[in-house]
Amino acid sequence: MSVLTVYEAGSRPTKRANPDYFTGTVWQDPVIEAPAPARVQAVKVTFEPGARTHWHSHPLGQTLQILSGAGFVHLWGQDKLSIMPGDVIWIPPGIKHWHGAARHVSMVHLAIHEAENGSVAEWLEPVDEATYRGDLEARR
Repeated sequence: MSVLTVYEAGSRPTKRANPDYFTGTVWQDPVIEAPAPARVQAVKVTFEPGARTHWHSHPLGQTLQILSGAGFVHLWGQDKLSIMPGDVIWIPPGIKHWHGAARHVSMVHLAIHEAENGSVAEWLEPVDEATYRGDLEARR
């Protein structure tokens, strides 16, 4: 039994995110896909300008670390927040939310979450344009 797994650079190629769950062009690079019994997964996600997730929730919550660019995170029933490099966001379990890039700037984040019964997210409806646009000058 191996106790160490090393992934060489380029051995896990970038893939386009499933358009059933995203609006716009989004790219994903796997970072952590821990084998059972571990449940943690992490993915570097690159959102082209204006791209975003659909509304969704995570059974065990999610942490986002913003690596570059600018974007938004919006929890259901709360104000949309601007997110910038260095920000770390914790989204509690079961909370409906979306996140993505600003209209004219790409955004890259590291998404860390755990699987419950093999699922890391419950995907819901797309974010409509009016909700996405909201107050583009939103600040904390």
